[in-house]
Amino acid sequence: MHVRTIYGSVQYVKAYREAVTTDDRPDLAAMLHRLTRALVDAEHPVLAANDLTMWGYTVLTALATGPTRTQAALAQAIRADKTRIIPVLDDLQERGLIERRPDPGDRRVRLLAITPAGRRVFGRTRTGIRAGEERVLALLPAADRRTFLRALRTLSDVDVAATARARPSG
Repeated sequence: MHVRTIYGSVQYVKAYREAVTTDDRPDLAAMLHRLTRALVDAEHPVLAANDLTMWGYTVLTALATGPTRTQAALAQAIRADKTRIIPVLDDLQERGLIERRPDPGDRRVRLLAITPAGRRVFGRTRTGIRAGEERVLALLPAADRRTFLRALRTLSDVDVAATARARPSG
């Protein structure tokens, strides 16, 4: 069922790929919304099987793939409000998936690190999510897949919101 929904989303986007000009194409958010919704729907069973929320997985991903961070730095890295992630951090810590320890340089600050158990849960979850993504990406020819992933990586590495708000000078 999810693959059918995802396939429909990809077909919707592909229908505009070649013939649509920038003046008559759908907005980027409209094109990406259906695909994103289908991907998120496909991820829910994987997250549930690993007893994680999307925010929990997001935190584990940041800690597994980045340096030890303060809570404030983590919130900034995942673009979340500091107060929003506290219950997520509490849950992950209670389950032994992350640890918080005082910063030796400032004992008021807590440093976050993923535990070995957290790495195992992260690895299983990421494997399941990536399998679903591969099914979606397989709908694209290899060259389109590489181009899509390269463009997506580029756009996700910049502050798109600030760029979109910026007014041209002159």
